[in-house]
Amino acid sequence: MARDGNDGVSDANVTRRSLFKLSGVAGIAMAIPAAGTVHVVSAAADSGNPPVAGLPLTTDQDAVLTAFVDRLIPTDATGAGAVEAGVASFIARSLQGGLSGGLEKLAGFYTANLAAVDAYAQTAYGGSFASLSPTTQDSVVADVESGKATGFTPDAPTFFATIREHTLEGMFSDPAYGGNQNFAGWDLIGYTGVVMPLPAKDQELGVKVTPAHQSTYAKGEYPGANKEAVA
Repeated sequence: MARDGNDGVSDANVTRRSLFKLSGVAGIAMAIPAAGTVHVVSAAADSGNPPVAGLPLTTDQDAVLTAFVDRLIPTDATGAGAVEAGVASFIARSLQGGLSGGLEKLAGFYTANLAAVDAYAQTAYGGSFASLSPTTQDSVVADVESGKATGFTPDAPTFFATIREHTLEGMFSDPAYGGNQNFAGWDLIGYTGVVMPLPAKDQELGVKVTPAHQSTYAKGEYPGANKEAVA
């Protein structure tokens, strides 16, 4: 989202910096925390669109998911954003049980509320969420966060908190889980990846350590393709 020039939340936007500060990103870089701000599955909304092959989302819902996470962590001068890191596919694949301990129990919650985002965007701003300008998308996201947006289950702030948590997980967790593609998230926060052993020169204050770009679960092989689910 657009920056507000301070460490807090503006009236309309959540800045990338405040998003990171409020989330404990360093811990996410090592492992996915217990997923799920919401644990109750709601009935999936039927938008009439065909589902994306192999995923519980329709084409419209997948477009909303991609656009929404893009506004939470957009590409900007500081580095790559959620789209480059494959966050949307990380969440979508998790919803179908693609990861051990994934988010499949939340599939109904996501499909219903992604449809609600689009319906609210149409009603309040005159267009599908994915078709709106980034600035207008930010307004929709802010309405969801504040609870102004209607039609959500159980409510808009709960959906915002849930998708925000999972966006951070997809952005900064180990690439073995399917997100953080090309180590975009780790590069953004300056996390080197697994480095063993760490030379003395790299332990000095103020030294920029060269990224190792290595998963915790792989020995020299980038696991971004997620060939096997991580237990």
